[in-house]
Amino acid sequence: MDCDFYLLRADAVCAVKMALVTAESLQLTLKPEPSVEEQALTNSSNPPEESSCAGNDDLKEMLESSKDSLKLEAMKRIVGLIAKGKNASELFPAVVKNVASKNIELKKLVYVYLVRYAEEQQDLALLSISTFQRALKDPNQLIRASALRVLSSIRVTIIVPIMMLAIKEAATDLSPYVRKTAAHAIQKLYSLEPDQKEHLIEVIEKLLKDKSTLVAGSVVMAFEEVCPERIDLIHKNYRKLCNLLVDVEEWGQVVIINMLTRYARTQFLSPWKEDALCEENENFYDSDEEKKDKSQSASKPYVMDPDHRLLLRNTKPLLQSRNTAVVMAVAQLYWHLAPKPEVTMVTKSLVRLLRSHREVQYIVLQNIATMSIQRKGMFEPYLKSFYVRSTDATHIKTLKLEILTSLANEANISTILREFQTYVKSQDKQFAAATIQAIGRCATNISEVTDTCLNGLVLLLSNRDEIVVAESVVVIKKLLQTQPSQHSEIIKHMAKLFDKITVPMARASILWLMGEYCERVPKIAPDVLRKMAKTFTSEEEIVKLQTLNLAAKLYLTNSKQTKLLTQYILNLGKYDPNYDIRDRTRFIRQLIVPNEKSGALNKYAKKIFLAPKPAPVLESAFKDRDRFQLGTLSHTLNTRASGYLELSDWPQCAPDQSVRNVEVAEPVKEWAPSLGKVKASKKDDKFYSDSGEEEEATGGSSSSSSSSSSSSGSSSSSSESSSETTSDDASSSAESQSSASSDRTSSCPSDSDKKKKLKKKKAQRGKEDSDSQDDKIGQKGSKIKRKELSKEVSSSSGSSSSSDSGSEPNTDSDSGTDQKKQKTKPKKEDEKKKKQEVSLLDLDDFAPVSTPTAIPKSSVLSPSLLADLEGLSLANVSPTIDVTSPVFVPAKSHELLHRMSGKGLAAQYHFPRQPCIYSSKMVSVQVTLTNSSDHKLEDLHIGEKRLPSGLQIHDFNRIECLEPGTSITVSMGIDFGDSTQAANFQLCTKSDQFSVSVQPVVGELFLPVTMAEQDFQKEQGRLTGMNESSTTITLAPENSSSQSIPRKVVSVANMGVVPSGQDTIHKFAAKTVNAGALVLVTVELKEPSTARLIINTEKTVIGSMLLRELKTVLSQG
Repeated sequence: MDCDFYLLRADAVCAVKMALVTAESLQLTLKPEPSVEEQALTNSSNPPEESSCAGNDDLKEMLESSKDSLKLEAMKRIVGLIAKGKNASELFPAVVKNVASKNIELKKLVYVYLVRYAEEQQDLALLSISTFQRALKDPNQLIRASALRVLSSIRVTIIVPIMMLAIKEAATDLSPYVRKTAAHAIQKLYSLEPDQKEHLIEVIEKLLKDKSTLVAGSVVMAFEEVCPERIDLIHKNYRKLCNLLVDVEEWGQVVIINMLTRYARTQFLSPWKEDALCEENENFYDSDEEKKDKSQSASKPYVMDPDHRLLLRNTKPLLQSRNTAVVMAVAQLYWHLAPKPEVTMVTKSLVRLLRSHREVQYIVLQNIATMSIQRKGMFEPYLKSFYVRSTDATHIKTLKLEILTSLANEANISTILREFQTYVKSQDKQFAAATIQAIGRCATNISEVTDTCLNGLVLLLSNRDEIVVAESVVVIKKLLQTQPSQHSEIIKHMAKLFDKITVPMARASILWLMGEYCERVPKIAPDVLRKMAKTFTSEEEIVKLQTLNLAAKLYLTNSKQTKLLTQYILNLGKYDPNYDIRDRTRFIRQLIVPNEKSGALNKYAKKIFLAPKPAPVLESAFKDRDRFQLGTLSHTLNTRASGYLELSDWPQCAPDQSVRNVEVAEPVKEWAPSLGKVKASKKDDKFYSDSGEEEEATGGSSSSSSSSSSSSGSSSSSSESSSETTSDDASSSAESQSSASSDRTSSCPSDSDKKKKLKKKKAQRGKEDSDSQDDKIGQKGSKIKRKELSKEVSSSSGSSSSSDSGSEPNTDSDSGTDQKKQKTKPKKEDEKKKKQEVSLLDLDDFAPVSTPTAIPKSSVLSPSLLADLEGLSLANVSPTIDVTSPVFVPAKSHELLHRMSGKGLAAQYHFPRQPCIYSSKMVSVQVTLTNSSDHKLEDLHIGEKRLPSGLQIHDFNRIECLEPGTSITVSMGIDFGDSTQAANFQLCTKSDQFSVSVQPVVGELFLPVTMAEQDFQKEQGRLTGMNESSTTITLAPENSSSQSIPRKVVSVANMGVVPSGQDTIHKFAAKTVNAGALVLVTVELKEPSTARLIINTEKTVIGSMLLRELKTVLSQG
């Protein structure tokens, strides 16, 4: 009874399973994986071998049937099984029998199966070799390609000659799809039999001459696998590959771009030489011959090879590709090949990729991290794009943190540190620890914020999270090594927290600090050693080692108090289970404890243990990754991967350009005058015209819409006939040569060009007439808005000229549009300034970082909205805070140009502490020019300006003549951007030019303000943490009175005095000229000779520098 039930149950399960398989094949959908209950039922009722055999037997019967419909149904099921990852190799004999079927659909599925299992069932596959050879001559191109694909998948050396013959025949096939398959087969044959390399190179050379876009990517991939060192094969095909690049399929574009990058590094001169020559400083002790050599090399300006420019111009439209790998390939090409000013055009495209998936973000951020170390200016305008989001994964957060740390400088460190303060509170403890390390790197790289970062890290020591505290201790330890004499209080504070810290690395770091600076804390260090003696046996190994070091150092410096403690700890270490600790104990005992066996080293024990240690250098993990090519696996792993091809150095001498010239046969010219072909060539000329070079020469970059439309036009023209020639080698060479010549000189226009220009002028006049009519109609309804707009334009006209030079690369600049703007009316210019082109890349995230300014009084925001924004504004100024006149104006002048260096012209400058008449964001500077020579000086003016990013200068008016012995004072405005970077420019006369620089004093970057004491305390409460800098100073005797302190402070900084209710507390307030950020100074008198100096401002760099200035003045008198 049980046996019959078992058999009945098994038959029912098989019937249900067959029904499910049939339904699955009819619907052509993938069935989901069976549930746990189904699997248990199947396993218990029917063994797996029996069920699979039953299913395979059914498929075998269908394959052996005489009906093609059943065979086709069986092959669909088999391919479905392969797609699910199931093994169908047992059906190989039954499938191979159908390889000679006349049904094309069935033959395709059979070939798909054979490609999958030909390598596993090689003996059976060999039986069908003759069938594959016949299929290579099939009229259907898909069958020919499939037969070649199966033939190349049989990994048997016996059929190598047959495969070679098949590849050679397929390489000359009329179908580009078959030729593409031949290129793929080359790589398979080379991996099977490397001895066939020479024969395969001949086939590759033929396929490289193929002008089909379908073949280009595959043959270049075969070239990279078989013979990447044969650069000579690329010479004749270089221009053709550049011109076909836009129309090649995406993954082929990636391969071609990487190959052309390596090719260009061997065939063109470095475009960075000109910059290197400009940056070299002339050595004072150079001989005359060396100076002549340098002058000769400098006199030869760099001229880019036309083929080099062709590559850069044709890859530029691919920055807008939808494929992230293509964009990354173009970015690395520009990074390794383009002149430095042109590299910045890839920035926006790379930032756009950060909106992709995590995997894409990871690779892109790694490459950006490498770029940002060498070229910080590339990504500074897009700082906000690297802010960490709550949805980011930990590895993405860490990379963004790395980039933010690399981009930190004096101008943006305040914003970055404020962002870091938020990151430290993150629930992701690994990310919070990485943030603390980043703060430490910022502190070492930017000395102005070292004290601020240290104060912030000390506050983190009271955090509840052990990981945050441990990481803070480790970073503080590294920072204290840079200037330990000034921070003994921090070491004492860390000693007090020692009992609460449980992380071994943090405890070891505190013990190392105690031992290294034990002489600065003579009372605390022995007590810490006493505590460690109690818990020595239960500590971790790293803590025990540092305890031994502390005991040895205290024994050498304070043996009276620590002798017994040291002997006790050494005895404990002598019997420790760890052999490292036992060895260290024996070594220390013999070195510090004098005995007969200790020898001569005992004399030098103190020098060995207490030798000065160099401060650690906190460097980026991506510092050395630039040795690998960007975008490669080796760069991602930071180690050399197999198959990696290094980029060669630029050649010293220019290689021969003629190797890329292609001779055109004369019979081709006889077939040329077809009208259709002429039109197609015109389209190509438009896409690769010289206008691209003109735009690049003027410094502008084309918009995304224009480049995308041009690329689509070229692709459509080439796709009309894939087998025909898209661009001939001769035409491409002529284009490159003509483009080079057109950049240098302008040739006479042809008749057709003249007609086109006339049509364009007529169209422009029509547009101007229509625009003028629209202006007249719109004037009636928008008079008030025009008045306000004209006021804004007039007020900002002073700074517009200098800001244009530092504008972002996303604005389009064209010679034609510039002329048109000059011709139109001013009102029309104002309206055009309002209009902005909307493109794919003009998003909010890509806007440049701008320092937030205070809300003006004339704001039209509602009170409720102002209350909501109050907590968000970074420089929120209360309505009761007003700018006042300066309390004190120093008469000190600074030398701008000495009369000996200026050939009789002397110049001095000083800060009058008055609002600048040119712009509210500029500092007023008065320059006194004196003619100390015996002849008059003519045409005094400001020449070339070499300003850091963010700085602007408003020139003083030209001085026509300055008589001997006379002086003149002129006024100029400088926007220092709330930084102490020097403004470098040339002071010129009619015959000479002198390089000078105005170095701002930190106290002159302020405007004094007045406020009530309550407002002062309110604002001070907001600016805490890393926004606060403080120190204790010892006052000079003449500065101890309450009258002398305000006088000293206002002499150093242009600040206003805030009334205070206590005589021992002095308060001062100001705001920065550029951003309007508040700067609050408090001086608290503690004792007759000491005072507490506190500075609160979000501009941490300015706060740190002002703290040093005031500390020096108040302590020295």
